[in-house]
This record gives sequence, structure tokens and C-alpha cells, in this order.
Amino acid sequence: MRNLSMTAPNVSFEVFPPRTVDAAFKLWDTAQALAPLAPRFFSVTYGAGGSTRDITHDAAHVLRRTSGLPVAAHLTCVGASRTETLEVAESFAEIGVTDIVALRGDPADGAATFTPHPDGFADSCELIEALAKTGKFNIRVGAYPDPHPESTDVQANVDWLKRKFEAGADEAITQFFFEPETFLRFRDACDKAGITKPITPGILPVVNWTSARKFANRCGAFIPDWVDQAFDAALRDGDDRHDLLATAICTELCSDLMNEGVENLHFYTLNRSDLTRNVCRALGVLPKVALSDVA
Repeated sequence: MRNLSMTAPNVSFEVFPPRTVDAAFKLWDTAQALAPLAPRFFSVTYGAGGSTRDITHDAAHVLRRTSGLPVAAHLTCVGASRTETLEVAESFAEIGVTDIVALRGDPADGAATFTPHPDGFADSCELIEALAKTGKFNIRVGAYPDPHPESTDVQANVDWLKRKFEAGADEAITQFFFEPETFLRFRDACDKAGITKPITPGILPVVNWTSARKFANRCGAFIPDWVDQAFDAALRDGDDRHDLLATAICTELCSDLMNEGVENLHFYTLNRSDLTRNVCRALGVLPKVALSDVA
């Protein structure tokens, strides 16, 4: 568990743009609860196939304006030409959002494989290179400590990440994982490959195990048997047991990473603040300011 003498980690939080009025209130409630923890940034996702391009822009704008905190907008290559994609990036810069999470993106319309737009970027590296040439953005990218569904092994993930950094990326954020060794092995492999830029572990506080298991299977995140069995047992005992288990597992994972020198943690909140806030509190990340003070 966490060494109480250790410095609390730097944190950041991912949210997704709302599609309904109720979802908009949930996003605001999440930001209101987490902004006082003074995160490095909030990131706002981009829907599959670029389906939330406009609401990602609007959510990033509102979050930036109301919280006063840095916001990193996701940007993908899917379903748009190079010109259109860079116009979206420019629209982010115009509202003061100069942090971009540059991703290839999931295949559009449920397709099995990614097909570039005829006039679009072929992959994330081309997008990163174009963004870097503008000189306007701090560029973050995705990284995969477990084999990506389209890659042959972890080494292929390392090689792709190295290409992304060579194209101009500044920092990587990993897909979530369930055991610290998964990230630490990946970090060692990246170090061996000569990667020196920061790699921040992505952390998923499990709000709903059924959904988390499906997503982990889809994105290639390895699920240890003990995690699956523990959550299955907790589900039978009710929501309170599930939440206690989720908090304990996530806190221990973060603590183990911190004991190995990890200083930054990125939380996938799913627009739910309670579990993330509880884990942060256990790690020593406490409110620093009121939201009204940063707005």
C-alpha cells in the first residue's frame, strides 16, 4: 500500500462530451467535484468516427471557461480530410485549448478495420506530425501496455509509440490495465527502446464491472482471473461491496505504481466523480481550491 511519506501524485481526468441535458449536468457535477483537486488537465474524448466533434469542441470550451484549468481535446483521423481535421484543431486553439490528445481513432460505423479518409491522415503519426508543425499544441498520444488488438505483441506497441514521439508527441497516456507489472514491464521496454518522454499510466476506477469487462476485452486489456472473480463475487453482494472493492483495487494499483516512481496518474472517470475522488483522497490528493477560485 501507499507509503504515507510519499508525495501525492499529480493527477488528470478524462471525461466524455454529453449528448443530453442530463448528461451535461453529470459532466458539470464531475468537473465541480474534481476541479478542486487541481488536476494537470481535463481531457475530453472524441466519439467513434468523429461523431461528437462539435460537442467535444463545446464541452472543451465550457470546461476550460468554467474551471479555468487546462483542457486537452481529443482529435482523431477518422472520417475527415487533412484540411478538415486541422480546421478542428485550429478551432480548439481559438478557444484557448492548445492541448491535443492525437489519436488514430476507432473504425467508423462499426467497421472491423480502420480505413483512412481518401484525403485524410493515414495514421496517428501523420496527424501528430501535422499538429507539431503548427507549433501551437502540446500533443499527447495513446500507448498500450497490453498488446493492441491490431498489433502482434507489446514490442509492436513500443515501436509505434516511439514513432509517435519522433513525429512530435510530448507525452503518452496509456490504456488502462489491472496490475502494476503490466505498466512497469511496458515502461522498461520503452526505456530499452530509447524512449525518454513521459508515459503516464491510465487508471480506470471501475464504476460498473460488467461494462468494464466488455471494454477491456474489446481494447485488449488483460483481465487477471483474480480481478474477474473478485468483481463477480462483489456484484452478487450488491453495489456497496462493488464500490468498496473497486476503490481498494484502484488505490492499491496506484500506490504500487507510485512506489515504483510514477508521479503522474490519468483517471478515466466515465463522468462519475465519486470513485475517482475517493481513490485520490486515499493517495493524498486533496482539494486545494474551490471551483469558484479557478473559474
